[in-house]
Amino acid sequence: MSTAADGAPVTLVTGGGSGIGAATTRILLGRGHRVAITGRGEDRLKAFAADAGDALLTFPGDASDPGAVQAAVDGTVAEFGRLDHVVANAGFSTHDDLADGDPERWREMLLNNVLGPALLIKAALPALRAAGGRIVLVGSTAGVKNTPGNFYSVTKFAVSALAENARVLVTGSGVGVTLVSPGRVESPFWDSREDGVPDGPVMTAENVAQSIAWALAQPAGVEVNSVVLRPSGQVH
Repeated sequence: MSTAADGAPVTLVTGGGSGIGAATTRILLGRGHRVAITGRGEDRLKAFAADAGDALLTFPGDASDPGAVQAAVDGTVAEFGRLDHVVANAGFSTHDDLADGDPERWREMLLNNVLGPALLIKAALPALRAAGGRIVLVGSTAGVKNTPGNFYSVTKFAVSALAENARVLVTGSGVGVTLVSPGRVESPFWDSREDGVPDGPVMTAENVAQSIAWALAQPAGVEVNSVVLRPSGQVH
C-alpha cells in the first residue's frame, strides 16, 4: 500500500484517459489528489499515466462490467488506503436516432451510460460512507432537454434520475451527490460522428473538469446537487 501523501484525497474517475475524464484527472493531480482512472483502452491509459508517477493508478476495463468496476474500487482502496470521491464520467453516444439507429449499439450505450454509474456507486459506497466522500455523475444537457429521437438523450435523462435516486439513498450519511450536465464540449466524444463536432459554440473539456473539481471541493456538510453548464450561445 502506498504511504506517500497518505493524507491526500483519493478520487476514482471512470473514462479517465481522455476528454473530460482526463482533464478532471489532471486538475485533481495538480491539487494534490491521488487518482485512479479506468478505461477500455489499456494503451491510452498507459500513455496518459506515463508521467504521472505514483499518484495515479490505472485500471483497464469496461465501465458496464461489474467485476471490472469492483476490481477498480478494491484496487484503489488497497493501494491508497481509502476512497474519498468517485466521478462517473465514462459514456458515449451512438450519434443516431430512433428511426435509423442500431439497437445493438443502443444496448451497449445504455449499459455503459446508465448501468456503469450505478455499478460504480454500489461498489464504492462502503468506502465513500467511511470517508464522508462525494459522488459526481457526468450527465448532459441532453438529459435536461430532449433532442428528437435521440436515445443518448434517454440515457442521460436516466443518469439525472440516478443522481437524485442516489442522493436520497445516501443523504445524511455524509456522502454528497452532484450531477454535472455539460452542453457541447470539444472532445473525443464526437470522434465517431461522421461530421465531427457540430457547428456552433463549444466548451473545452477543462471547462467542465473545473466544475467537477469545484463540486468535489465543497466543504463538509455542503453539497451541490446539480450543475448545468453550456457554452455561451448554445440554445438547447
